[in-house]
Amino acid sequence: MHPIIRLVNRNITISINPGFLIWQVIFPLIWIFVAGFAYTALIDEVSFGAKSLSYPAFLASGMIGFNIMNSTLVSGIIIWNDRRHGMFEQIMSGPFTRSDYILSNIITIAIVGLVSATLIAAVGYPLFFQSAEFSLITIPLIVFSSIVGAILFGSIASIISARLRSSEGFNVIINTVFIFFAFVSTAFYPAAGAPQPLATIFYLNPLTYL
Repeated sequence: MHPIIRLVNRNITISINPGFLIWQVIFPLIWIFVAGFAYTALIDEVSFGAKSLSYPAFLASGMIGFNIMNSTLVSGIIIWNDRRHGMFEQIMSGPFTRSDYILSNIITIAIVGLVSATLIAAVGYPLFFQSAEFSLITIPLIVFSSIVGAILFGSIASIISARLRSSEGFNVIINTVFIFFAFVSTAFYPAAGAPQPLATIFYLNPLTYL
């Protein structure tokens, strides 16, 4: 078996469990079907040019990006634990290179992000079906954006985990950065009506485009 495939298998085995997968579905469900319909009284529809989406459908699409970003924390946690427990040195003493290790983490991030996006797209399909138009390029676009977004946010998590040495610092920084990305974006609400400086930050946030 190729070294990268062996490392990817190891990454997925140690980081993904039934509880993780259940949480990846239950948490977005709460947001989409509870908060989504509860906030409809405040935000009825979200306009996109000449078209408009119901707020639950808008939130469901935002939750795809949010879940991709959230799931890529796996990469940072893997690297952090490997460094903390000496596993990285053990891996390097085997038939693996640094390139194998980095590529395996990138592939792991892409797989986790794609699975996460698929789960939320399947859950939110009844809402999308009512408001959004699907075409032949919809699925390839979802796949492409899921992989690119997962690699981007996973790389951020990996850089943070590689730079910090204390567990307290790692938890504080990683949570602060990802909470900022989550709430200073259009994942949960549109930028329309926000103060111009805040709206500008919204559109500089990569999660807005995921």
